[in-house]
This record gives sequence, C-alpha cells and structure tokens, in this order.
Amino acid sequence: MSTVGNSTNIFWHECAVGNIDRQKLLNQKGCVVWITGLSGSGKSTLACSLGRELHSRGKVSYVLDGDNLRHGLNKNLGFSAEDRTENIRRVGEVGKLFADAGLICIASLISPYRNDRDACRAMLPVFMNMPLEVCEERDVKGLYKLARAGKIKGFTGIDDPYEPPLNCEIELTLADGICPSPIDMAGQVASYLGDKGFLHYD
Repeated sequence: MSTVGNSTNIFWHECAVGNIDRQKLLNQKGCVVWITGLSGSGKSTLACSLGRELHSRGKVSYVLDGDNLRHGLNKNLGFSAEDRTENIRRVGEVGKLFADAGLICIASLISPYRNDRDACRAMLPVFMNMPLEVCEERDVKGLYKLARAGKIKGFTGIDDPYEPPLNCEIELTLADGICPSPIDMAGQVASYLGDKGFLHYD
C-alpha cells in the first residue's frame, strides 16, 4: 500500500502542445508580474489597471489578487508566518502555470517576506514603495485602525515586518510627494514588458 501524498510513483507528463506553441499562438511571452507592498499601497488598483492596459493592447493577462484568492484557493490559510509562506508558495505555483500557458499573470499580494518572494524569483517584481502614512491615510478597509487598536495581531507594517525587495525590476513610488495615477503606473509597467519583449513573440 502506498499513500497518495508521499507517492514516489509520480512522473511529469509532457504534452504535444508546449509553451512555445502557446506563446506563438497568443503572440506574447508568458510571465508573472508580482506586485508587492503594504496594505493600501495600491497593489490591487495597479493590477486591475495593468490588466486593462494589456487588454487594450490585445494581450491576454489574468490577475491573481491576494484577497480574492483567500476566498477559494487559500481560504484555509491564516496570517501566521507559516501560512503566509504557504500562501505565497501556492500563488507562485499557480502563477507559473499561467505563465506556462502563455499568459501574463499579474499577482497582487502584500507578500511581506523576502525569502518567500525570492522563492518565486523567476517573476518580475513590482514594488509599490508607498510610505506607511500614505497607506494608513487610504485605509479603505479600516485595517490599520484595527491594528493600531490592537484588534488585529500580526498586521504587516504595524506589528509584523515588511521586508522591501532588494532587486526588483520596477519600483513605483511618490513623485514630489504625489502618487502617480493607476493609469500612469500601469503604462510604466506595460512599457517595461514591451521593452523586454514580453508583448510579442519573435
């Protein structure tokens, strides 16, 4: 008898249609754009704006939003360090599948720990480098107020650390104290993807 979870009788099965075939069909190169930053930094807004921008250019993308994923794929996970690591691992694996399918996957998660992000390093990280005070001013969910009042424990940026990326491809931050519009930021990311050859297949 063997158990499914620990089975060694598992083999990778190759299919006739591969990654290159799918990319040629879509005329784009699959990749994962990983948007990280504090709660309220604008990750989800940027992700949706980028998805809209790519769609307008005839490119196929899909947004993996951290909150949305906790309604399904990751609904059994909490916010302990271990659960956060598993959360990122799962999203990273799903993102890799989307990229292999030839899509531009836009993953939008706080993803506070550097080691977890580094484990998914084949992706293209976008760092929403917005000051904590700006994020707290937005606080559309009221989470910072609850964390400050001690009603939420382990909240990133308050009593749990956020480790900024050390080598991200794109860093978006305030310009003269003003946050760029989502459309401008999406255009910046889309231009980067175009310059790097992801928006066409040669």
